[in-house]
Amino acid sequence: MTADTLAAAATPTTPINTSITARAGAKDGNKNAVYHEFSDSHLQAFKRDGCAVITNFLSADEIASLRAHISTLLDAFDPTDHPMTTFATGMRDDQHIGDQYFFDSSDKTHYFLEEDAVANGQLVVDTRRAINKIGHGLHIDDPAFNALTHSERVRHIVRELGYEDPRVLQSMVICKQPKIGGAVPLHQDSTFLFTRPLSACGFWIALEDCTLTNGCLEVIPGSHLSTPITRRFVRTRRPSSAADAEKADTPGGNEMIDIESVFSLFPPVRDSGKTEPPVPNSDALPECIPIEVKAGALVLIHGQVLHRSSHNHSDKSRWIYTFHIVDGTYDYDERNWLQMPAGTQLTKL
Repeated sequence: MTADTLAAAATPTTPINTSITARAGAKDGNKNAVYHEFSDSHLQAFKRDGCAVITNFLSADEIASLRAHISTLLDAFDPTDHPMTTFATGMRDDQHIGDQYFFDSSDKTHYFLEEDAVANGQLVVDTRRAINKIGHGLHIDDPAFNALTHSERVRHIVRELGYEDPRVLQSMVICKQPKIGGAVPLHQDSTFLFTRPLSACGFWIALEDCTLTNGCLEVIPGSHLSTPITRRFVRTRRPSSAADAEKADTPGGNEMIDIESVFSLFPPVRDSGKTEPPVPNSDALPECIPIEVKAGALVLIHGQVLHRSSHNHSDKSRWIYTFHIVDGTYDYDERNWLQMPAGTQLTKL
């Protein structure tokens, strides 16, 4: 599959139904907005490639408003009482990315720093340039991102994907800072947001133009059809006392563990009657292709598709907003790294 093939799937091949898009715009509070509809061609691209691109998902005014809001969030960051938690992907066995600040972020607005922004526990770059991402509970804690996440545009796509009880989790702004924006290695989202059956899907919204130069998303199209989940990123209990050892909620660390291969066609009962995956053949996987998009585009990312992004060596940032959906009718167990506070559940869409 070539980049041109995937790019062709980014634009609907049928005319946009203006009555539907205008109605969606009105529900989202912008009566003059005209959005690109999630069409059958997008759905087929998602099933075939494991990703789909919807251009002009956000209007220019919406992009400007969200960017101004993010700028305010960046200005609000106070490093004086911050634990200097940096973001690392956790894909290497020797990486320890989680501390209590990380674990407590599921319903909050927390700041995570670029690895190259910190040395010896101190910032070595300007405060605004130090932040890798802001999250992981923006869909709960932040009114602007709550409104976008729960918009009718999003709900429409989730319905079309076949979710029965969609739940939102792990929402964040990723800044991909100029020069120091770290690379994210090849991975599958269901490794980190694991359900049985698998059901994770990422909504990845560009707030700036995303190119290879500033570290755009890259995917291996179709890899979700031949690459099972074989590892999980899980919480580990490291009790500090014998009494703590009996408590299930004892703060601990995290680790990447090997698991028996798991594969799900999602939605499993709506995918043309398919029940069994093709025989995995990693040698046959094509190379990653870049998903270069303009600001305002939405990229849907299947939880099993292999994807990555490169280091940002350019002098331009790459701001995006992303959140994830899992199906609440499936088992989301206590080993997942992201857990809601006691007495609360993953957010219903």
